[in-house]
Amino acid sequence: MEDRVIIVGAGHGGSQTAASLRQEGFSGRIALVNDETELPYHKPPLSKTFLKTADGGSQMLRPESFYRDNDVDLVFGRRVTSIDRQAGTVALDDGTSMPFSHIILATGSRPRLPPIDDLTLDGVFALRNFADAGRIRQATEAAQSAVVVGGGFIGMEIAHTLASLGKHVTLLEMAPRVLGRSVAPAISAYADARARAMGIDLRVATGVAGLEGSNGHVEAVRLADGSRVPADLVILGTGVVPNVELAADAGLEIANGIVVDEAMRTADPRILALGDAASFHHWHAARPVRLESVQNASDQAKHAARTITGKVSPYRDVPWFWSDQGDIKLQTAGLSFDADRFVLSGNPEENAFSVWHFAGPRLLAVDSVNRAADHMIARRLLAAGVNPTDADIAAGAPRLKELAQPRPAP
Repeated sequence: MEDRVIIVGAGHGGSQTAASLRQEGFSGRIALVNDETELPYHKPPLSKTFLKTADGGSQMLRPESFYRDNDVDLVFGRRVTSIDRQAGTVALDDGTSMPFSHIILATGSRPRLPPIDDLTLDGVFALRNFADAGRIRQATEAAQSAVVVGGGFIGMEIAHTLASLGKHVTLLEMAPRVLGRSVAPAISAYADARARAMGIDLRVATGVAGLEGSNGHVEAVRLADGSRVPADLVILGTGVVPNVELAADAGLEIANGIVVDEAMRTADPRILALGDAASFHHWHAARPVRLESVQNASDQAKHAARTITGKVSPYRDVPWFWSDQGDIKLQTAGLSFDADRFVLSGNPEENAFSVWHFAGPRLLAVDSVNRAADHMIARRLLAAGVNPTDADIAAGAPRLKELAQPRPAP
């Protein structure tokens, strides 16, 4: 059988896999299957600049000519419904089937919807893709009061975007602090204060019981204490669920994602998974993780391509994330599980500082606000396994750059 890689999902990971396969010398057929009809596009701007631009379109990751010139078959507007591992085929929702030598599951994730009433009212949205962003942008034009449910990255970004457009914005977070799953308490407190300074009515430790509407359109959010917040626009930013159903139906192992090894292989070596949908043992965190980031999806795609072309290398890339919230550019390097000590550098009063996460003497992660240099140095330190002391951090960038320099092998 002719070599054919079928890539399921055309987000950052899927598009990068197609590119990396050709870069690694794969000469067989490549099919990129996606249920959307848009060419693969940048997703981070959907919660920010896209909503502010009345005539903006999607920002393509690569032009159509790239896929044509690299002989990548675009199977768009189609969905893979099942994988027949015994026959070596996948079935599509139009009744056709395609043979495969390898499958890349870059199926991503979908919004996690809260268990509340009336989610189908007009004016209620969750942001997953380009089409969702277009509907939110259209609804925003007529909206006056918006409620954002969820104080994670997406919720905070959209709240800032809507506030900058002159909307009255209320943000509701069930946890005691915003960004609680992602950053140090000091960063959460700072982001909270900046959001309030933007005029966002931010409420933490606040549960949502349901939505209320009239004539089919939302008009208020009902809180757990029985009070209500008026709203003609509601955005749900309550996390995501990995799209694992296709893998599960094919008999592959699922544990908070599609379980893969350090080369992105599932239990069936012909089938690989990556990005938001993949669960893997992280070399630095020393535990299984599932990471939702552009960096992780793109870097895992490169490793998957190497695996398929016989150049297997373990996935050891340092995870990093970013979020733009008003005048805050928040960047994180590493994973802060088990941190028991924090070191501050820079000055929050100048809107530029970093929080260094440690477990004892071991550096785990660094959160940076408007300190891009700290972020880049942190990535290098983590990759090299270097643990700076408090004195090193206090000495500033020259000392940290010195520590991050590659060292010759003994």
